[in-house]
Amino acid sequence: MQTSFSLAQLADPQTAESEKILRTCVHCGFCTATCPTYLLLGDELDSPRGRIYLIKDMLEGGKAATAEVVKHIDRCLSCLSCMTTCPSGVHYMHLVDHARSHIHETFERPAGDRLLRSLYAAVLPHRGRFRLALMAARLGRPFRPIVAALPGIGARLAASLDLAPAGSAPVARHRPGDTIKPAASPAGRRRRVALLTGCAQQVLRPSINEAAIRLLGRHGVEVVLPQGEGCCGALVHHMGREGDAHRYARANIDAWTREIEGDGLDAILITTSGCGTTIKDYGFMLRQDPAYAAKARRVSELALDITEYLGTLELDAAVRTLAGPLAYHSACSMQHAQKITDLPKRLLKEAGFTVRDVPEGHICCGSAGTYNLLQPELAGQLRARKVANIEKVRPVAVATGNIGCMTQIGLGTAIPIVHTVELLDWSRGGPSPRGWDIPDAMVAAPASVEAPLSPLAAALG
Repeated sequence: MQTSFSLAQLADPQTAESEKILRTCVHCGFCTATCPTYLLLGDELDSPRGRIYLIKDMLEGGKAATAEVVKHIDRCLSCLSCMTTCPSGVHYMHLVDHARSHIHETFERPAGDRLLRSLYAAVLPHRGRFRLALMAARLGRPFRPIVAALPGIGARLAASLDLAPAGSAPVARHRPGDTIKPAASPAGRRRRVALLTGCAQQVLRPSINEAAIRLLGRHGVEVVLPQGEGCCGALVHHMGREGDAHRYARANIDAWTREIEGDGLDAILITTSGCGTTIKDYGFMLRQDPAYAAKARRVSELALDITEYLGTLELDAAVRTLAGPLAYHSACSMQHAQKITDLPKRLLKEAGFTVRDVPEGHICCGSAGTYNLLQPELAGQLRARKVANIEKVRPVAVATGNIGCMTQIGLGTAIPIVHTVELLDWSRGGPSPRGWDIPDAMVAAPASVEAPLSPLAAALG
């Protein structure tokens, strides 16, 4: 794609990067075939190619964002299915991130929209505030019809009530600052990892990290939950709040750097793939920060999804598995952003599970960070489409690696939605995944399984 940015514009590193991305696009349109919003709406401007044209015109002309541009950029899920499809290697993620930042700086949203976005940005990244918000949502659920009727923001506030869990938020067993020694210490070099505590997941389902800690501990891995670490910044980053996102990133980098320079870390493990995508991008996000650029790169290099790290271990043989088939839902942040595709399924198969792919597995479920809060109508259509495809394979449960997908899909089906690491832990003697007391009739002894995954194969994903 031809561009005509001025030399003065290209002096800005962010603009220079976006110009390079724009030049990579060859207008082929392959991205339209896999874009969820284009599939739903059929509007070229709601496809990656259409949005690229809008972004180019806005940035190249040095224009403030318009309501029309904002509408179509807001509808983008950042699922990055287009990046998997693109034959030219267009880095759409960094381009749309720049567009959102530009929108945040140049466009004045309607008052209700500003209020909601400010509320989510102030609450969701903070565990204590989020816990209080869930309590308020439970109290407010009987008033949902009144809330939904509020002009401008009613549908979005009602979506918040719908997505909040019915029961009280569980209390985490482990807290920031804890170091969990392994149950066994095999001969050889000690393994030591940091595990992201994060924000929303630790309130909604701390059992995910607890399962990871148990599984790692059985295999001789020491787990540290660094003091001072928190939200990865993804939630505000996708709302264009670049300054807030960088502040969260720096806090995490400081916390992990203390551990790296102290007792050392073999890896920084993440059990929420949406967070993993952002943390692996810290090196790019802070590349212009002289105080943090090198530290950010080091953190990004150490960051691994929990399944990537488990793939480097010789895991014990499973002692039990499910008698029926298991559907695997690959979160967009896992398959499209991090390019982790076969590894989680391979780990589940090694544990004796019968794993089935979901039809249209490349299409987003509609979670996408805060998307299901800010675009509930489109998110609801995508959830219905995802649930219909899941139910086609008739699974007894669904495994996935992202709390957002678990919450989103779980709202549309009675099939249990569990985290991959919870099943891997259960298969080796751990408790049933939270909220699903697996009946004896559904438990089976593992049959002969595939050969263990070698570290080299794990590295190749």
